[in-house]
Amino acid sequence: MKNLLTDIAGVRVGHAHDATLASGVTAILFDKPAVASLDIRGGGPGTRDSALLDPVNTVDGIDGIALAGGSAFGLDAAGGMQGWLAEQGRGFAIADAVIPIVPGAIVFDLLNGGNKKWGRFSPYRDLGYTAASTAGDDFALGTVGAGFGATTANFKGGLGSASAELPNGIRVAALAVVNAVGSVTVGDGPWFWSAPYEIGDEFGGRGMPATFTDDMRAMRVKGAATATAIENTTLVAVVTDALLTKAQAQRLAMSAQTGFARAIYPVHAPLDGDLVFAAATGAKPIDPLYGLTELGTVAANVVARAIARGVYEATALPFPDALPAWKDRFGRS
Repeated sequence: MKNLLTDIAGVRVGHAHDATLASGVTAILFDKPAVASLDIRGGGPGTRDSALLDPVNTVDGIDGIALAGGSAFGLDAAGGMQGWLAEQGRGFAIADAVIPIVPGAIVFDLLNGGNKKWGRFSPYRDLGYTAASTAGDDFALGTVGAGFGATTANFKGGLGSASAELPNGIRVAALAVVNAVGSVTVGDGPWFWSAPYEIGDEFGGRGMPATFTDDMRAMRVKGAATATAIENTTLVAVVTDALLTKAQAQRLAMSAQTGFARAIYPVHAPLDGDLVFAAATGAKPIDPLYGLTELGTVAANVVARAIARGVYEATALPFPDALPAWKDRFGRS
């Protein structure tokens, strides 16, 4: 296993970004339609086709997930992914019509120093097409794709991923775009809130501080009193190879949200648009009670790890007053 979302067979990931724009897109593609649902906890989400993922609605499978910067402009990324999938003949068939199903979500990165004066049409549709066309089994972490322009309260944000295999052989993995209003670190030190769930030294191996001070527990938020809901969001996609219904996928997304609370402080605020997509490729049967509970427990841990890795692997943007990267301050050891 590579500790990536693509440890789930039949899943591919691609990035496209523009350094001048300081923003980008990440495309998650499924080789076959995946059962999927969604759980939203943040107060300011931005989504496309999220209603399709309600268990009471008709569409059973999705072809991909579009994650993008650009705030509402970034929702165009799903259209670019649809264009590429349509060229491959992929989509929901209605008579002779084939419609690729690509839900999407966005983060706000319009004030990070990049040039957002793109004219009449935003670049996100083209970035979505490129991200889909280059998707594969390996992909980079940190300042890439939808995480290119991401920030947190005190360090550069980014894109992270992690995976795990349960004792029964079922796998679950997460991809996170970390643009949180809060902090992923304990205070301004090297410790990650996710430390108890770290595997090896995947985000530095620093553990937790020996004691906690009032300063460490103080709330750190991006922009302080001037912050608004649309400026912050952490997006997560959780994928498993278990066989789930849409309702079970929604329960998995709800359980996986626990990983946000293990990784970000504060979280699920009116200042965030936090959400989790959960998708299942259906390769392996699972017990609907104990098995799903265990899957949700591990998924939450994987989400916490992916969020920490997004900040750990990030590199700073080359603009005045840009936030430092974690490694700029603390290195690798």
